[in-house]
Amino acid sequence: MISQNDSSLPTGESHITMMHRCLELAAQGAGRTAPNPMVGAIVVKDGQIVGEGFHPQVGQPHAEVFALRAAGEAARGATIYVNLEPCNHTGRTPPCTEAVLQAGIATVVIGMRDPNPKASGGIERLRAAGVEVITDVETVACERLNEAFIHRIRHRQPFSILKYAMTLDGKIATDTGHSAWVTSPASRRHVHQLRGQCDAVIVGGNTVRKDNPRLTSHGVCDRNPLRVVMSRSLELPTNAHLWQTDIAPTLVFTEINQKQAESILPTSVDVVSLNPLTPEAVANNLFERGLSTILWECGGTLSAVALQQGVIQKVWAFIAPKLIGGRNAQTPIGDMGFREMTEALALNNIELQKIGPDWLIEGYLKD
Repeated sequence: MISQNDSSLPTGESHITMMHRCLELAAQGAGRTAPNPMVGAIVVKDGQIVGEGFHPQVGQPHAEVFALRAAGEAARGATIYVNLEPCNHTGRTPPCTEAVLQAGIATVVIGMRDPNPKASGGIERLRAAGVEVITDVETVACERLNEAFIHRIRHRQPFSILKYAMTLDGKIATDTGHSAWVTSPASRRHVHQLRGQCDAVIVGGNTVRKDNPRLTSHGVCDRNPLRVVMSRSLELPTNAHLWQTDIAPTLVFTEINQKQAESILPTSVDVVSLNPLTPEAVANNLFERGLSTILWECGGTLSAVALQQGVIQKVWAFIAPKLIGGRNAQTPIGDMGFREMTEALALNNIELQKIGPDWLIEGYLKD
């Protein structure tokens, strides 16, 4: 929806095209901007892009500033597109609204309004200064890109994705516990890319003991997430890959008291004592640390508790065209106490994607 007509561009299609370019730019900051949103901006003069920019990471200038710098004097009388309402407050950086006004921008085209009450008000500030403001251009796409930021603001918790891989008959491992590999290299590469876009990835102690994971992006991305382990007892292997913190940082949550836990784990590993240790308590702690997107790659027991506590917002389920059977073979989600099919948790806004021989189902749980 476009609320006003832009005199400098012939059709609404031009707005849509430019906004999609903003989203492409914004996505380059994935995994680096938390707790800030991902934002891209472009400056257009006489139908030509004269400046582009995106928010590269928290503490750095916002997208509008980079785009305006690139445009220089060409910004005067031009149109700036941005997927999120320009901020109107002083945080780590000055208000973007003031940068827009100082540059002499004539029209601002915005994808979505800022859900953060501390930063909102940019639209009103710009209009009060005589700038033409066009709102709600490709809003659904803009909200999808920043779904984690929106959830964090509205619910004061990180946006959590539960990811698992299973066979066609619903198993994540054989009767013996062997699980490498359920899915194809193409699917695993997809997961590595997702890790690089998340702020943290969480597993339970059992996963560390059985799989000894690295939980990195394996070079698919140029960054790795914070690796998080939930372990009540700290009965963890001394040679775990997760203790190699020169690759990526590791944080362990436990119920053991802080001093004892610190004496057990390597000094390079951060440790936090929480009692009781629950997915909800961990999510709250990660929120306070400024994280926005959390990937849960845990086993069935921890997954079930996270779902029961309402911590999970989205599911990534990889399904491999394999059958392994096994009465005692593990399933991706443990017992949640449901006895009737009407109790089942339903996914919404389903997307289906074929990746190599596998299928990926993405869906959302209701807030």
